[in-house]
Amino acid sequence: MKDKSSLTLWLLVPAVVAIFTLSLMALPFPQRQKPQQPKGSPIFIPDEVKSVMLAGMASREPRVDIPFTITQNIFLPAQEGLHSIFFLKIKNADLGFHPIGQEQPVKKDEPSAQEPQVQPASGGQLQASFNMFLMFNVLEGDKYKTVREVYVPCNIIEDASAINLEEEDYYTFGYPLLAGHYLLSVALTSLDLKKIGVQYYEFTLPDPASFQESLETTPLFFIKSIERMEAPEMRTLLHREYFTYSVVKIVPNIERKFNLGENLDIFFFIFGAQPTAEQKFNIEINYEVKKDDEIAIRWVPQSYDNPLISQPLPLKQTVIIKQGEEQRQETRDLPEGKYLLQMQIQDKVSGKSLTKTIDFEVK
Repeated sequence: MKDKSSLTLWLLVPAVVAIFTLSLMALPFPQRQKPQQPKGSPIFIPDEVKSVMLAGMASREPRVDIPFTITQNIFLPAQEGLHSIFFLKIKNADLGFHPIGQEQPVKKDEPSAQEPQVQPASGGQLQASFNMFLMFNVLEGDKYKTVREVYVPCNIIEDASAINLEEEDYYTFGYPLLAGHYLLSVALTSLDLKKIGVQYYEFTLPDPASFQESLETTPLFFIKSIERMEAPEMRTLLHREYFTYSVVKIVPNIERKFNLGENLDIFFFIFGAQPTAEQKFNIEINYEVKKDDEIAIRWVPQSYDNPLISQPLPLKQTVIIKQGEEQRQETRDLPEGKYLLQMQIQDKVSGKSLTKTIDFEVK
């Protein structure tokens, strides 16, 4: 199954997964960094920001001083509860990126047609400094109860050559939560709090302990790269185009689009699998790629002794070439098109099984 381009990742993944599994057992909840405030009761969200967040809570009406959207969330197991990762899509220019060493430009509501548009230099680094405030609310019918307030100071530095200010990119943050039905309110603000953008996002986290009679997985997603960090992040941070989880840094393929010849790498965790008396798992997964009802690729079944799965899958087809009465096999890249990855998961210890699918596109 392995080809030369995937060899490095194949060697890296088992070590990262093993280190990660051990780290889960000892990883505490991230420490919450509090905003600096005058002496007295700590304030996580300033009143002028909180009032805006609360004003649109019932109607989910956003405020677009700084426009952005919350596109999705995924979750993975943590020592207590689940580590939830949220994806924001933001136009880079709206965050106020500017060359390091220069003051952050003040963006006017209606710039004059005669004013020259300042473009960043192609070299050097750009910086954006702003605030993010998070309000996690547990939903109970039509009512909600605020259970967490988080302040996230943001200071993002990027190489000018690696960021397009006119494009929208994904930004992510993670937070550990218990099972429940939530309404998340996110506010992005300028440092002086004069510009406040707010969005709302409703989501549900399952109870991992509820999977006793069946198997289930965390949300499936593809990764572009995974690498080990020296230590886990101990507070909430906003990242551009990647997220962190315990001791690993993951660049996800959120759009689920691949170039010809690229490998597909699926990442997920299996709930409900049972270990042996020696605390080892025995999980088998059959992977297939389908084009409509036709099987395009079928790999050899893979076995795992850990329910955290990171599996590279080369998108190579074996085709039969007929020449007269002779025929030969040839390996080719999976052609352009839209496909479905199907996984048949079986827990050999308990006998439980599960089928999961996720679509993707080769361009």
